[in-house]
Amino acid sequence: MPPRQLRTLATAVSAAALALAAAGTALATGHHAAPPAPVTAPTALGGNWYAAAPYLMPLDNDPPDAGAVMDATGIKAFQLAFVLAPNGGGCSPTWDGLHPVDADTDVTKVISAIRAKGGDVSASIGGYNGTKLGQACGTPEATAAAYQQVIDKYGLKALDFDLEEPEYENTAAIHNEIGAAKILQQKNPGLYLSVTTAGTADGTGWFGKQMLNEAKSQSFTPDNFSIMPFDGGFNGAAAQTSALTNFNAVLRSTFGWDEATAYAHEGISQMNGRSDTGEFFTQADFQTVLDFATSHHMARLTNWSVNRDRQCTPPDNNGRTSGTCSSVPQGDWDFTKFSVKFAGATPPTAPPTTAPPTTPPGGGCAASPYAAGSVYVGGDTVSFNGHSWKARWWTQGEAPSTGGSGVWQDLGAC
Repeated sequence: MPPRQLRTLATAVSAAALALAAAGTALATGHHAAPPAPVTAPTALGGNWYAAAPYLMPLDNDPPDAGAVMDATGIKAFQLAFVLAPNGGGCSPTWDGLHPVDADTDVTKVISAIRAKGGDVSASIGGYNGTKLGQACGTPEATAAAYQQVIDKYGLKALDFDLEEPEYENTAAIHNEIGAAKILQQKNPGLYLSVTTAGTADGTGWFGKQMLNEAKSQSFTPDNFSIMPFDGGFNGAAAQTSALTNFNAVLRSTFGWDEATAYAHEGISQMNGRSDTGEFFTQADFQTVLDFATSHHMARLTNWSVNRDRQCTPPDNNGRTSGTCSSVPQGDWDFTKFSVKFAGATPPTAPPTTAPPTTPPGGGCAASPYAAGSVYVGGDTVSFNGHSWKARWWTQGEAPSTGGSGVWQDLGAC
């Protein structure tokens, strides 16, 4: 089974067997399972980190230690995948269709470890495989209530709607998903929302355009609409940037935006290394796409996945697509570092030999220090890390940097 389609290494049978065994132990000993451990409160991150968060499967595909990836790359956020409806039916959230969110402790531990190091997570709902909550829940309201459980359980500040086949071929399911996203946006002010769908040479296909029209009909605008230009006859970065240009035209025609506004709502989700259909995307391709995304001030750049961001052992650079390695020559976490750059940070090259000098935010700058909770409009200036910065347009929660959405202009050192 192709690794993008692989959503769990366990089976429903084995999950049921484990549940029965646990129940039997509880009956035999007279004890009940301990209540789930509380999740660590999130660290406040700018939207640039949620926009750059690469996908990570926390329960399957040999998940790496997220803290070690953070130390090696400087990444601060991960996109945890995937929240689905239960394999046995119902309208309650699970991980991979097998692990109920309300009883979860394993993903809680992963999230707490990430937050303990100053990071945070978003949850991705849907994906390629399994039954989606938009299919299982009868209304947008019921779908939103299921997702709200995930937000409340983990204290989420970000959510990704991965709407692709076969769900996005179901108009009722897409109506439920888009309606749920709009409800969550209204109920959770400041919630970062991305919508991810399939990419084609002309941007996105018929069902992707239908999804955009559904969003327009419901007056729903997320932080970004992202396409996945892989598994569709793409050949390196040139084919991907061409698809992004064409998708920009689709967004303009659908929502009546100008080119800059469309790019400010446009994102890309790449597949690092060998794709399911045998396409290859190398570090050089990622650099080209990164340059395109930053120069056009795109809203999001992510990839599938951190689980695959390591060289196969033994090296297998042509023959297969894996869910746990990239099938191209690479160092560990090479592709994750492009997400760090998009967020406006610089990946570490080696452990520092001496502690860097401590400079208070703003240093000796004349402008007021940047405040994460403040709203800035075009022309506003702030000081941050010893530099003066000017906002190009409205922004809130995105720390000044030369990456991210491109909202900040570096005016130089104070």
